[in-house]
Amino acid sequence: MTYNSSVLTMIMNAGPVVQGVLAFLVLMSVLSWTIIILKTRVFKKVASQDEEFEIFFSESPSLSQVASRARRMTNSPMANVFSTAYEDYKRLTMDVKLENAPLNRKAWIDVLSRSVSKGVKLEIQELEAALPLLATIGNSAPFIGLFGTVWGIMRSFHDIGLKGSASLATVAPGISEALIATAVGLAAAIPAVIAYNVFMSQTNNKEQELEAFGADFLNEVERELLRRKSASRISECEG
Repeated sequence: MTYNSSVLTMIMNAGPVVQGVLAFLVLMSVLSWTIIILKTRVFKKVASQDEEFEIFFSESPSLSQVASRARRMTNSPMANVFSTAYEDYKRLTMDVKLENAPLNRKAWIDVLSRSVSKGVKLEIQELEAALPLLATIGNSAPFIGLFGTVWGIMRSFHDIGLKGSASLATVAPGISEALIATAVGLAAAIPAVIAYNVFMSQTNNKEQELEAFGADFLNEVERELLRRKSASRISECEG
């Protein structure tokens, strides 16, 4: 209790510049923890829904059923990637029907590959939202704290000059006040840096998962096109 009171006293006795630095660092820390908590919830929900959707995709007999399920799973990046690609798949199907054109398997796969890549990029951008703020806090907070420390030490030396004494009793309080800024800066920076690295690692892993899912989706489309082509040849032979 005495220690807490002494720290609070040092903060209250600090100069306005150091107090301003401390207030700014506290705001940065609050923002950092807010992002950390929100992102933790987002990644947890994403992992849960992606796992559910991937199981449904692997067990579903048709792409149309998967599309119906994907529309209800907006928090799943995998479902969103599927929905983006499936919209292009439907447009290609309609074009073939309207123009009575033959199936060009390579052209379809090229179009859908670009659609999958676009969907993956959009989902990764969404997951990376606010992470640059964590990086900024992690990189800048120690230097902001150091600025407060340097300013506080300058103030201490100024007080020494005014009092004409360099005893420990004269120097210690001012330096202690100054060093609090460095401590608070590190306290704000360390969680932000750790969280940023963890979230970026999870984002990179998710990007690889989405790219693998995109390959599975393209394989399924290719099998569907082959079935259509076989059915078309059979109907021509019968005709």
